[in-house]
Amino acid sequence: MKKAEDFSEWYNDIVEKANLTDKRYPVKGMNVWTPYGWKIMRAIDTNIREEFDATSHDEVCFPLLIPEDQFAKEKEHIKGFDTEVFWVTHAGLTPLDVRLLLRPTSETAMYPIFSLWVRSHADLPLKTYQIVNTFRYETKQTRAFIRVREIHFFESHTCHADFEDAERQVREDYEILERLAKRWCIPYKLLKRTDWDKFPGAAYTVGIDTVLPNGRTLQLGSIHQYMDNFSKPYEIKYEGEDGQHRYAHQTTFGMSERLVGAIVAIHGDDKGLVLPPEVATMQAVVIPVLAKGATEAVSQAARELAEEIRQAGIRTHLDERDLRPGAKYYDWELKGVPLRVELGIRDMEKGVVTLVRRDTGEKSLAHRKDAAGAVKDMLDKIAADLLTNAGSIMDASIVTVDSLDDLPDKFIRAGWCGTEECGHRIEDRTERNIIGTPVEGEGFKGMCVVCGKPTTTPVYIARAM
Repeated sequence: MKKAEDFSEWYNDIVEKANLTDKRYPVKGMNVWTPYGWKIMRAIDTNIREEFDATSHDEVCFPLLIPEDQFAKEKEHIKGFDTEVFWVTHAGLTPLDVRLLLRPTSETAMYPIFSLWVRSHADLPLKTYQIVNTFRYETKQTRAFIRVREIHFFESHTCHADFEDAERQVREDYEILERLAKRWCIPYKLLKRTDWDKFPGAAYTVGIDTVLPNGRTLQLGSIHQYMDNFSKPYEIKYEGEDGQHRYAHQTTFGMSERLVGAIVAIHGDDKGLVLPPEVATMQAVVIPVLAKGATEAVSQAARELAEEIRQAGIRTHLDERDLRPGAKYYDWELKGVPLRVELGIRDMEKGVVTLVRRDTGEKSLAHRKDAAGAVKDMLDKIAADLLTNAGSIMDASIVTVDSLDDLPDKFIRAGWCGTEECGHRIEDRTERNIIGTPVEGEGFKGMCVVCGKPTTTPVYIARAM
């Protein structure tokens, strides 16, 4: 199946052939992470930990089960999630006095404890994060990494003395995201959700959205400004330097295993995965090209080459399987290894190695003595090119319109006056979702596509994946 002809079938086929996950677990939407897929996810988790540890966040791990009475404290929250949660009603054969639920997200698990941790202005800011599994009863068709019922989830939760400090945290989250997305070669837009589509309990929500090859958008995560909407029901108060007690202001930042799905969808091609070097389990694979009479010499030289590259800090695999080179090439192309390093007797005689890029298929020669340095430089170039190309494709998928008639299957940009009435009419007429308005100004000048009023606010409209 070709990516350009049927993206959905191509995606399912590539995920299965590359053995990223096993969907045969007897609970639909709760898939098994296979070794190869899990290593990619772990690499992403490592990147996240590095960034949040470096910005003074502390990792925590809260329990999975949430008591119903705590969940019910924040009415807007339960209204948003009560149709999606999994309930635990018995312990063995004994009915529970208070029902428990599997966390759909962790506000109602963490915030009763935050009220104990935050007592004084000296306790602020409180900056935490955790990487855990969350559970939501996804009623739409499940799809590996994109729509699942057990979700590998990152979430940061912070508490601040006031709105301004919480806003500084939101801006820091934007900076962290920019660095992470560069490592993953994922282009995105920060789009502020409409009031009717924001996270339950949030003052405002900013979605992190990318565009897939079929023209649909995929929300990779979100950043929320809560103000004191959660601290009031959960009594998260602090005593200021003036002796007055005030409610903390809070933020959250969440992303999920959808990042794996986005990497597959954005970079993959008809041959298989194309992995950004940062998350690739093996960044380079060394393949000895054996010849009669020189088998041992080539094999030994390939071992030495692989070790040199490995010693340079590059995740390297030496493929010494008893297979023809073509079969090995096919296998590693399917698995998306960024760079193939070939070494045969002719290469040895010339004092070179052959480098083959996974993303473009381009071949080049590097001096054997500087092979490790050449591999590192090539991996950096692959990462830069992947991000540039993906960004160009995303930009090309955005179409600005001044009418809602005959819309293409693209990421639509149009003028909006900002009123809820016109917003709902946009969604009803297009049978698509308003994804949001840009956080950063785009210098837009136009008219609302519904009422015709002049506006400087563009709105993005799409079918969500």
